[in-house]
Amino acid sequence: MVKWKEAWVYRSFRTRTIAGLICLVAILIFFPFFFGLIEARKAGIELTDPILYSIPAIDFSIPIFLIIYSTTVFTFYKCWKDPSVFIIFLWSYIILSLLRIISITMLPLEPPSDLIQLKDPITYLFYGNEYVTKDLFFSGHTATQFLMFLCLKKKTERMILLVSTFLIAIMVLFQHVHYTVDVLAAPIIAYLAYWLTKSFLVHT
Repeated sequence: MVKWKEAWVYRSFRTRTIAGLICLVAILIFFPFFFGLIEARKAGIELTDPILYSIPAIDFSIPIFLIIYSTTVFTFYKCWKDPSVFIIFLWSYIILSLLRIISITMLPLEPPSDLIQLKDPITYLFYGNEYVTKDLFFSGHTATQFLMFLCLKKKTERMILLVSTFLIAIMVLFQHVHYTVDVLAAPIIAYLAYWLTKSFLVHT
């Protein structure tokens, strides 16, 4: 496994790291403005979702929060240990965020009528200090979990992230913060972001 000191010797790695961090900071700064506009949008539609409305609405905010941030901290630790994991995850997340901005903009949806707000004190800050309910297609929580699964290397670690992806998908559905299609599309789009990143890094 290549260490950070060894990876930093290569100009291409330094360039991709610095450019990626600049892009990530720009996206994080843009997020509050974007989600504020999305939440104020009036022209959304509420989907007919027989699967979603056949299950009871239950508040899973605490277990969702615990799973997401424990797996995120673990993935950050693996990024710190292995720069190859870091650079793939960094650019995959950037592309995933851009795809989500595009998809939410192009597909204006109203939240399910019996939605229970997902109380997440950390994401709350990036959403402009308000709870956003119209960031629907696709599920960012599910997609990010699956992206971490794709980026990690060891079989045990990947299995843990695969299980956590499934749990998050089920819980956001039960909390009715997403439609079924939002959750089903999330791993597919996460894989697209991962594939684009791998293709870009290999051929440049």
